[in-house]
Amino acid sequence: MKKFIETLKNCWKIEDLRQRLLITLLFTAIYRFGSFVVLPGINPNMLANLASQTQGGLMSLLDMFSGGAFSNASIFALGIMPYISASIVMQLLAVAVPYFQKMQREGESGRKKIAWYTRILTVFILVFQAPSYLYNLQAQAHGALASGISWTVFMFPATIILAAGSMFILWLGERITDRGVGNGVSLIIMIGIIARLPQAFFQEFTSRLEALSGGGLIMFIAELLGLFAIVCAAIVLTQAVRKVPVQYAKRLVGNRQYGGARQYIPLKLFAANVMPIIFAQALMFLPLAFVRYNSESSSSILRDLMDNRSLLYNIVYVILIIAFTYFYTAITLNPTQMAEDMKRNNGFIPGIKPGKDTAEYLDTVMSRITLPGSLFIAFIAVMPAIVSLFDVQQGFAQFFGGTSLLILVGVVIDTLHQIESHLLMRHYDGLLNSGHTRNASGVAAY
Repeated sequence: MKKFIETLKNCWKIEDLRQRLLITLLFTAIYRFGSFVVLPGINPNMLANLASQTQGGLMSLLDMFSGGAFSNASIFALGIMPYISASIVMQLLAVAVPYFQKMQREGESGRKKIAWYTRILTVFILVFQAPSYLYNLQAQAHGALASGISWTVFMFPATIILAAGSMFILWLGERITDRGVGNGVSLIIMIGIIARLPQAFFQEFTSRLEALSGGGLIMFIAELLGLFAIVCAAIVLTQAVRKVPVQYAKRLVGNRQYGGARQYIPLKLFAANVMPIIFAQALMFLPLAFVRYNSESSSSILRDLMDNRSLLYNIVYVILIIAFTYFYTAITLNPTQMAEDMKRNNGFIPGIKPGKDTAEYLDTVMSRITLPGSLFIAFIAVMPAIVSLFDVQQGFAQFFGGTSLLILVGVVIDTLHQIESHLLMRHYDGLLNSGHTRNASGVAAY
């Protein structure tokens, strides 16, 4: 504890880091405040049906990712997920369409162009999703609109407000990335998840108290201990398995030389971090757009795809996670580009010819170390469905693994690494200076 307090003091001493932390806190506070700002003309006291609709299925996840803004009929109700969906489309285009492939190879200017196209696509998605949300709001809380205003007239300005709210969240995320600490978009999603924890905790506690005669309180304490153990295990395993590929790469890849210095290729088990989880979850929200958040009139297959406890949902979810892990890893660590860079800098892998053979060898190694990583996070992703079989409330079950736990652990670790880099550059002890973030030579391993 003494060392932790000393580290916090060091963070405050560094002016640049102090400003970044304060900016991050300010922008996240603005985001949380906006989650409670109800759409103009809507009576928040008439949203009981909308709140009950978000108690289960994909609706509960959608409400969790928005930090409760969805059930509050807030100006931020659509959250950041439309941008995530647009990012998925753009990254797929960057692989399949030569025009976007060329743009991606242009460096910083190309990335700016892709980011601009992503924002434009986000606006188009919002134009379709906002009316869908408003139709659902009308069905669930028809009497919530102020008297004298028709829903037909209300739709147009409300659509603009919802779209502007999501774009403002995106702007906050980009400002956090540029001027704050951590990945802004991921951090905003994490804040929304954390905001739902107290409510989920209270609901589970209340339900267990109602079954007190049947040992409900003991079960609740056991759940808390189990949740604590799962979170600790996820953090320890995530940190531990990140070191595995470094040792694996040392044994299989060997070394490359730059001016006589030997450096190991920085392959990672979780090269994609939490992005495959976020991408897979964004695609699983697509059925909601087709049925306008109403599962009563949909087919049985769509109803199963909207129930995150169903077998079909979890099978599709696991497949998407594995696929996006390979996809995002291939984008992040391109074997062909790595082989070209090695050849251009007179680097080599012992026993492997430079060029095409090196690229194929790196691709094989990456495939071997990516598979166990994707299976690991896929298993954690379906844990809420397993826990829910033991009568755990769905909102609380989401924190026993699943998307929420993976995002929480991944984003927290990534943010701590960025804070640590600021401390180490100024010769202070880092937050994670237990050896997990540095290799034996003191060079960052990932």
